[in-house]
Amino acid sequence: MATIYDVARLAQVSPATVSRVFNGTSVSAAKVEAVRRAAEQLRFTPNRTARNLRRQRSEVIGLVIPDIENPYFTEMARGVEDVASEAGYSVVLCNSDSQPEKETTYLQIAVSEHMSGVIIAPASERTRLDGILDTGRPVVAVDRHAVYDVDGVVMANREAGASATEALLAAGFRRVAYIGGPEGIDTAAERAAGWRSALAARAPEVDADELLRFATFRVDGGRGAMEELLALPEPPDAVVAGNNLIGVGAIQVLTEHGLTPPRVGVAVIGSLPFTTLSPTAVTVVRLPAREMGVRAARMLLERIGGAGGPSRTVVLPAEVQPARAGATATATH
Repeated sequence: MATIYDVARLAQVSPATVSRVFNGTSVSAAKVEAVRRAAEQLRFTPNRTARNLRRQRSEVIGLVIPDIENPYFTEMARGVEDVASEAGYSVVLCNSDSQPEKETTYLQIAVSEHMSGVIIAPASERTRLDGILDTGRPVVAVDRHAVYDVDGVVMANREAGASATEALLAAGFRRVAYIGGPEGIDTAAERAAGWRSALAARAPEVDADELLRFATFRVDGGRGAMEELLALPEPPDAVVAGNNLIGVGAIQVLTEHGLTPPRVGVAVIGSLPFTTLSPTAVTVVRLPAREMGVRAARMLLERIGGAGGPSRTVVLPAEVQPARAGATATATH
């Protein structure tokens, strides 16, 4: 088996130069080419384990998300993996189930396994990053804000909530309800704030508090909240779903009650992963989840590479796709 000394001899460079090439340290292009040609000819593979022990970093990054079953986070993870893989890093995907305790365990593993950094969608306001930040490893928060001075990539959530509501109001609906995830999650609260502001501006006579529901970010959350709203003395004639899976649950209940669009207006923040409805029957506020993953991975790799400076937050805009004209009409109860 070839060694680093064999490669150095064939490339006519020092063993230290060979080491610098494989560690990514600055070396002239001519020497890099000579070392790589020699390594290929000798079928030399650098000992990554030994190299990582010396550097106290592995070429692995952790990605901690709250729900691996949600296609939104799956799409985001794909963006992270594409960028990381191109840079020579592997990604370990960790599902926190929105549980801070489980999340903490994964962060501890990231430290003990010498991962180079972590991208995390915080489970709640109780997320603790002190342990990993104390090691000097970079962290990037995605989708949700972290109460730490770290880089972040988030959506324009308030604008998304407002845009979804305005699309339904423009279609002629008035009693527009909102179903969001847990109130303590900033994405749920911000999207609800956008809904409330649009409703106050365009339909001030509507009691927003009566039509507001916070649930889980999952299908059962959408189902339970939609059943509650339909049981009101005066049910809503439209609903904004705070994420994709809530939208699925709400549409399931509406369908079971024979209230599919256009009888009831529906706007979903995030792409619908599955539905029997025509995609033109529902207003969709698309969130660029893959782009969020791409941006987060690039920011993390920059920090791993030694980039300094203050923390940065990137806010990605949403794209509104209203229900097709003629497919949505004012509903009455």
